[in-house]
Amino acid sequence: MFHIRRRHAHDDFAHEERRGRHGHRHEHGHGHGRGRSRVFDYGELRLVILALIAERPRHGYEIIKAIEDRLGGAYAPSPGVVYPSLSMLEDLGHVAVAAAEGGRKRHTITDAGRAWLEANASALKAVSARMDEVSRAPTNNPPPAILRAMENVKLALRMRLSQSPLTTKEADDIAASLDAAATRIGRI
Repeated sequence: MFHIRRRHAHDDFAHEERRGRHGHRHEHGHGHGRGRSRVFDYGELRLVILALIAERPRHGYEIIKAIEDRLGGAYAPSPGVVYPSLSMLEDLGHVAVAAAEGGRKRHTITDAGRAWLEANASALKAVSARMDEVSRAPTNNPPPAILRAMENVKLALRMRLSQSPLTTKEADDIAASLDAAATRIGRI
């Protein structure tokens, strides 16, 4: 049976890259300890993303939602995994990027991307079959919308904290916002 383990957004991408550099799989879970395997092995997420873009040009959020839907809500890749994968596909020349409404980037497949998909058709078929299996399997995971929202909050916090130091007022405002959200969630 194929199981799903949620990881920190940055762990999925970093884990994928570590595996690629060393040629084998590391199974440390960064404190999650549920003993379940990942949804995608090395390079498979990029393959799935490119296949989705081959269907039609897409924004990053549309890709996240399409994968979540394809997996029956069992998993939704975080922006911290999808956007670096899109950048890598662009760097490889497999997608072209054009600015669209609202400043969002629309990704389209290139001829090189189509050739790469064709060369990896058997791998895509295998990961598609596994995705179908995951979508049919019952899960005890929180709803994907909640997982995605949690990842978005963590990413927003990391991005803001990596910028200039917070003033006391900014720190208090962020803490108050988080406390208010926690209070509202507790009342639901």
